[in-house]
Amino acid sequence: MTGHGEARLELTRRELLGVLGAAAAAGAVRAESPQAQQPAILPLTSTSDVFVPPRGRAFHKFSFSFPEPSVEFGGLRFAFIVFTRENAYSLDPTAMALDSAENRLTLRATRLMWAGGQESSPGSLTATFRRTADGAVEWDVVAEMGQPIKSVTTVLRGVPRGRISAGGGAPADQRDNEALFGYPFGAGDLFGGNSAAGLGTPLMVVEAGERDFFHLSSLDDKVRAKRFFFQPGEHGYRVEAVHEVEGWLNQQRVVVPTWRAGRAESLEAPVAAHYQHLERAYRLVPFEQRTDSQPWLADIGLVLAIHGMHFTGYIFNDYARTLEILRWSAERFPAARTLVFLPAWDGRYYWDYPTYRAPARLGGEDGFRRLVREGQALGFHFLPMFGMNTANKQLPSHRRYADAEADRIDHNEFNLDWVDWDNDRHQEGYIAYLNLGVDSWRRWLTARIADVIERYGVDGYFLDISGGWVNGTRGDMHEGTRRLVAELRQRYPRVLAVGEFQYDALLELFPLFHVYSARAAKYVRCFSHLSHAAPGRGSSGVHEYGFGRFNAETLGLSAGPIPTITVVDDTFSAHRDSMEEILRRARERR
Repeated sequence: MTGHGEARLELTRRELLGVLGAAAAAGAVRAESPQAQQPAILPLTSTSDVFVPPRGRAFHKFSFSFPEPSVEFGGLRFAFIVFTRENAYSLDPTAMALDSAENRLTLRATRLMWAGGQESSPGSLTATFRRTADGAVEWDVVAEMGQPIKSVTTVLRGVPRGRISAGGGAPADQRDNEALFGYPFGAGDLFGGNSAAGLGTPLMVVEAGERDFFHLSSLDDKVRAKRFFFQPGEHGYRVEAVHEVEGWLNQQRVVVPTWRAGRAESLEAPVAAHYQHLERAYRLVPFEQRTDSQPWLADIGLVLAIHGMHFTGYIFNDYARTLEILRWSAERFPAARTLVFLPAWDGRYYWDYPTYRAPARLGGEDGFRRLVREGQALGFHFLPMFGMNTANKQLPSHRRYADAEADRIDHNEFNLDWVDWDNDRHQEGYIAYLNLGVDSWRRWLTARIADVIERYGVDGYFLDISGGWVNGTRGDMHEGTRRLVAELRQRYPRVLAVGEFQYDALLELFPLFHVYSARAAKYVRCFSHLSHAAPGRGSSGVHEYGFGRFNAETLGLSAGPIPTITVVDDTFSAHRDSMEEILRRARERR
């Protein structure tokens, strides 16, 4: 503080905060208004109505009572926090005004606070609430500051305790644990401490009772990070609904996409309503109506995932052996209904990314060309694998797209450093995670995929870690993905684009995925993951998982995904009987 007037203003604020704290148990401070009955400003803090200390698993939090002056609307209590790239700001209750009308409420704050309410800052926030015809509450938020805003959080109270459904999945009992969920790909914090569980779409549902489901969702029509933090108390959850702005934009004014909360009598009701929104936002249509698929895809009844070369250089199947397997399979299941998925066809898995050439040890250029040509003559469709966002930093080509190395919104590097490829019990750090929103990487990967299409005549391309969206400062990963797929589709309209796993907006871009989702089944087809246990010992092939458990009764088959056989080194030689039985069951599905 530099002057007596400013010091006196600060003292007044501190005095008021003390009054607000003392008033918390007794009532609320009414907003100034000429109307007699106005909503109240509730004197809540970050420690109101939650377990202090936590009773179960917990996440990082302030070690003091951070001010959360709140308003009540539609049976919920709302507070707001504005985050810049350097601090957290709450609303100043001395500068908050409320304007209410039937089924509507507007909150305006013309000043913010930092240091837990000990200091003030220029800035503003306006929140507009409304009740919808079905009884739900929707609200919009606009925040402004004199510096770039990183995220805006709505804090909700009045959320019931109960089992939590993430993205429409099966509800799970979190007990007294705190729970954090992030959209998409954990909102960029999928790995490491204080990390979030991943969400495929920004929808959360709490099963409060037999016919009582609380739902909370974002009605965004763009891929932008969302987080949901559930902090339990004796009678309910304190929930943080976080909207993170685009990291590549420095915005001093942020318009938060509409949030929606309400109650329903079933889990399916809010899920169905949310997917109706997704269909409008991302132009989703039923699989049968897609125009970006291939005629043969609808008839695919079997996927042969034939693994090539492990990271270490160990070969599971070379091109000649792969062709032998296909000839055998064609005698037992229609080749025209079989998709041949080829992970690590291009050399050492993840080490040789992103060169994408047929290595001599697997049979070389001629061997791969012969595999595709003779396999297609039998009727098979070929799908080689590419890394959508990964590259070995040690390869000479890396300098050509090094500017696309991914970071997160706070400029911290984001590498693919969560796998122990060589089993030295240390996670390798040589793989860069790359951003398709940057021209250099998108041009490189597009050119490599185009080269493989033209050189070998394959029927599709598979993009690994397709759902791995990260909010960085260098470009929009989703927009980059859309542009890559659109360019390749324009150039090669008969070639199928396939993704590994999805978030909601990706359902528009890929007709086929490799991780099954019952919610997505209306729009896309799926087959089993490349780590799907192979017959026999359950090898995951080139995937780092190692060994799973192959179920000799179910044969790894389930109702949703296309029947898939993981073919590793001993599958064809030692477990052909299991392959035979899977082919027989696949035929029966017709």
